[in-house]
Amino acid sequence: MAKTITQGRVGVALIGAGMIAKTHVAALSEARDTLQLRTVVSRRPERAHYLAEFYEGEAPEFSSDLSAVAADPTIPLAIVATPPSVRKEVIEELAKSGTHVLLEKPVGRNPEEALEVVEICEREGVMLGVLFQHRMRAPSLAAARHVASGVLGKLGLVEIAVPLWRDQSYYDELGRGTYARDGGGVMITNAIHSIDLALSLTGPVKQVQAMTATTLLHRMEAEDFAVAGLTFACGAAGSFVASTAMFPHRTEVIRLHFEHASLKLDKEALEISWRDGRTVIEAKDEAPRKVNPLSGGKHEWHQAVIEDFAEAIRLGRKPMVTGREALVSHQLITAIENSSRSGGPIDLTP
Repeated sequence: MAKTITQGRVGVALIGAGMIAKTHVAALSEARDTLQLRTVVSRRPERAHYLAEFYEGEAPEFSSDLSAVAADPTIPLAIVATPPSVRKEVIEELAKSGTHVLLEKPVGRNPEEALEVVEICEREGVMLGVLFQHRMRAPSLAAARHVASGVLGKLGLVEIAVPLWRDQSYYDELGRGTYARDGGGVMITNAIHSIDLALSLTGPVKQVQAMTATTLLHRMEAEDFAVAGLTFACGAAGSFVASTAMFPHRTEVIRLHFEHASLKLDKEALEISWRDGRTVIEAKDEAPRKVNPLSGGKHEWHQAVIEDFAEAIRLGRKPMVTGREALVSHQLITAIENSSRSGGPIDLTP
């Protein structure tokens, strides 16, 4: 039986103490009036103790005992931030205990594994949410409102650009950029956020023609460059390019060209260029911020996703992104990989 959330602070466990863990801890610290980080689970708890400095208030416990978290009725929510290669077993144990799971992307290393994770949670009756925090940025929320309103007219063209830089030291971490641990390279590890955000605004892709490569700038198994032509179910055409070999590091940009206006969407602002000549800037982030390849972004975006997920459990409603909804991004990434291998177009099933 799934654990329930009643009144009072919600007990939360964080599973995994890697690079993104400090962002989760900072987010939970900011939300400590309603959420309480009870436990951080890591294979080597002594290496996770540094996370306590990012949490104000009563410090969490540090443990390697996942079973204790699963059995604890006062911890209804677990954030899983482990590498994809060790994720399925963790989720299965949590789900069987009735613990709801909020999962760092990706859901799995490939669509088959991702579907298996989704079905485990559905079978056990627990909620599975995915941390696509880019949807919680103010410019993203503003863009979603404009698209939903219909005032922009028909969508004709889509541009998705993810021009990132990662030094070789990033891929020197054991298993990073491999299919066995991560499920791939730049697309599934980095660009999946922009893919999810774009598809939430455009609807699904129906056909892909693509090329991927590992450039001479990195030593890694999977791709650090991908480019694709896209045909969307709505009739729009589009392009996708993503790389971790583009120096200097820049921010991701999505451009959507509609009948009456074009949207330029990044983490800083939403820019709307109307066909009558007006240009409107909305949801602009005025805070100066250096572009840092490994900063992880603002913890406020993670905080918003976590708070939405806890509220979804409490009210029995759908969270921002369900595990099943996240499968669409996985399917597109796989189609790009398959098109690159075959040299021909790949149709995506509706």
